[in-house]
Amino acid sequence: MINYQTYCKIRLFHLEGGLSMNQIGRELGIDPETVAKYAKESTYPCRRKTKRASKLDPFKPAILRDFELAGCSVSTIYSHLRPLGYTGGYSIIKQFINRLRGFRILKDDKLLLPSEWMLRILQGKTSAHALAADLGLSDHKQVEILLGSIRNGSLRVRNRALAILAHMKKIPACIITRFLMIDKGVIPRYLRAYELEGGESLIANRKSGEKKHEQQCYKDAVFTLLHSPPHDHGVNRTSWRMEDLKRLLREQGILICKETIRKIIKDAGFRFRTAKRVLTSTDPEYRQKLVEVTRILSELSDFQKFFSIDEYGPFSVKIQGGRALTGPGEERIVPQWQKSKGSLTLVGALELSTNQITHFYSTRKSTAEMIQLMHLLLVQYNDQSLLYLSWDAASWHASKAFVNEVALVNADEYRSVHQTPAIALVPLPSCAQFLNVIESVFSGMAKAIIHNSDYGSVDDCKNAIGLYLAERNQFFIGNPKRAGNKIWGKERVPPVFNLGNNCKDPNYR
Repeated sequence: MINYQTYCKIRLFHLEGGLSMNQIGRELGIDPETVAKYAKESTYPCRRKTKRASKLDPFKPAILRDFELAGCSVSTIYSHLRPLGYTGGYSIIKQFINRLRGFRILKDDKLLLPSEWMLRILQGKTSAHALAADLGLSDHKQVEILLGSIRNGSLRVRNRALAILAHMKKIPACIITRFLMIDKGVIPRYLRAYELEGGESLIANRKSGEKKHEQQCYKDAVFTLLHSPPHDHGVNRTSWRMEDLKRLLREQGILICKETIRKIIKDAGFRFRTAKRVLTSTDPEYRQKLVEVTRILSELSDFQKFFSIDEYGPFSVKIQGGRALTGPGEERIVPQWQKSKGSLTLVGALELSTNQITHFYSTRKSTAEMIQLMHLLLVQYNDQSLLYLSWDAASWHASKAFVNEVALVNADEYRSVHQTPAIALVPLPSCAQFLNVIESVFSGMAKAIIHNSDYGSVDDCKNAIGLYLAERNQFFIGNPKRAGNKIWGKERVPPVFNLGNNCKDPNYR
């Protein structure tokens, strides 16, 4: 047990200094649990006598059984205990029985323990009229208010009302606090408030005073530091830490803990957030091109098709890593250095109104592949009147050779001979791959059949890609949608042109 001087220091540091239990313990060289124990005490606690074991303790259950159920006298109980090995005297049994009798309440010709009486009220087994008569009150309205608070109020309100009723019944405070599991010092406060305010005191929420995080002086001190960079205060950092804020405030004579600083910052609406990387386009004509693409899609007729075109690859056919389900103790290994089984580039065009993919394979990215894809689409969609080709700003997508080829296939003579639709080029803004819808399909395909793969040859890889895209096309033939809510496989976002879409997943090539 600590001395009185140490107790005074603990209370001073806790109430006026605002130090935490750990800080006070370090200052005084005392365990923080001991500090917390004495910080709660409003007065210096005297040394309490240690309760000594009694010879009666092992036999108390038998005494309660004989006294409660059989109503035996003290002498009878004494005679029952002797054969059980009791070696104590008659007087301590009599004192124990007298204490039990003093705690009992006469109710409807039955003896009830105080805890039983309070339990009956909690369970709603006592009416207001009966309870008022039991308490000797002529006005039962006061009792009705207390009973209503017990039955309909929160735990805090219920404890207050029941404590007041139990005090009216002259039940000792130690029994009330033990039954309600509340601090012994709150019952006098409940009674004083009830005498002054009546039933309103049951729902009153009193505060002992303003907390530190509510006081303006502490708020001003914290934000004065936050509004200046750390290096102005000798802190070699670019952002503030709680440790630094607490230390600098302490140096200014302001005792405040990190939890209070966090509370002040949070209450003001500030948060520590990480800067986000966003996809942007550097094209000066970004808005104009975007408006044109949106206009075409909104006015697309049944005999017009809009294609999102791009290439996937080139990529090497070899053992690929990725996320996969593994058993306990199992570890997947991908060799850093391995011989490639070949290289592959997938050239594809996604038609947005039917969600159909047209594709072929190549060994490189060039204008020749774009011309080949255009002629493939002219043959496949020869029943249409106009095909829109949309792609990013790669050099081979807008080369002179390709533009000349587009002019050739758009000529009236070529179209009348080959019965093909016209071609219109709708370039996407530069550095805006996130608007290219086919990237969504490529990301889903990569996650489904490229990652965690180990194809034996380039042909095996082509077969897997072809089967994946064929199943995807077949699904949307059976479920025709203009890029509806149904997402095929594990595609990252629905394959629909949308300014908010981020179609290309940075985690997948």
